Amino acid sequence: MTSLEKSGTFALGDRTVRRLGYGAMQLAGPGVFGPPKDHNAAVAVLRAAVDAGVNHIDTSDFYGPHVTNRLIREALAPYPDDLVIVTKIGARRGEEGSWLPAFSKEELTRAVHDNLSNLGLDVLEVVNLRIMFDPYRPAEGSIAAPLAALADLQRQGLVRHIGLSNVTPAQIAEGRRICDIACVQNHYNLVHRADDGLIDELARDGIAYVPFFPLGGFTPLQSSRLSAVARRLGATPMQVALAWLLHRAANILLIPGTSSIAHLRENIAAAEIDLSDDMLEELDGMAESANSA
Repeated sequence: MTSLEKSGTFALGDRTVRRLGYGAMQLAGPGVFGPPKDHNAAVAVLRAAVDAGVNHIDTSDFYGPHVTNRLIREALAPYPDDLVIVTKIGARRGEEGSWLPAFSKEELTRAVHDNLSNLGLDVLEVVNLRIMFDPYRPAEGSIAAPLAALADLQRQGLVRHIGLSNVTPAQIAEGRRICDIACVQNHYNLVHRADDGLIDELARDGIAYVPFFPLGGFTPLQSSRLSAVARRLGATPMQVALAWLLHRAANILLIPGTSSIAHLRENIAAAEIDLSDDMLEELDGMAESANSA
């Protein structure tokens, strides 16, 4: 059994993917803007991920913009039959690299067609609607209009499945009244755990939860608890943080990103880490410490 096979599988729409995937965001230039520093290295990382068994890649045409999707097409087309490419729409980039909402029906339609063109696909397997009421965190507000526009594109056969990103539980409930929701992408990790209840609710309904910034918002190397567990396992703190997410719930799908093949292999090896009950208790305590600080 390979490292990735040890991560297990979960449904994503009507496909089954390995729970440890790959996020392409870091392949773009600094600030996720412009071309990569090393084009050939970026192509090599994508090929190494698929060669290792990754069959879930997360991307967006506003990474770059257009950079990561074109790299994916160059590196991997014609695509393996089992590869699920998940993209997202709802934002655009300003000339200086800012992140701006792009919610209108016209903008969403253009974004779907841009993703299709740059990825070289006739239909997008999963499209996440990124909610941009606040670019950095979920903020309340109705998502009915943009989601209805995306659902219309789904009915046209351009999109198979729809997900939501940067959303509140109320918005997910609103979204599920409009169309089936295949996955939810929110900020979640060892210490950012506002979605604990949501994850369990989605798991009961068979909906995938995809945490972004699985290491973002805290510094693993500065956590004494995480470092202590890592030392016991002979692993890196980052690997343990990823392993904890795999242990947290069966519906969690990971998409750690990197532009380095060595780092890619390190991330994949996290699937082999077996956390004991006492280790899990110690790691769970990190959130309690963070909230009381």
